[in-house]
Amino acid sequence: MSQLNWQKSSFSGDKADCVELASEGDHIYLRESDDPTHIVTTTRPKLAAWLHSAKAGEFDHFIEA
Repeated sequence: MSQLNWQKSSFSGDKADCVELASEGDHIYLRESDDPTHIVTTTRPKLAAWLHSAKAGEFDHFIEA
């Protein structure tokens, strides 16, 4: 996995709240930059569906205090 071209989110700052993504073929990989050993694997269609739902606010209750 270290040979993949990991891209850090533009929303990431100097703190440890950084999300990175990489792709290889039909697979998309997500990880936290402060703990890169745990990687989530998904597909392009599944990630697209999740992003659509997130943009629509369907997961906002997870981040509200």
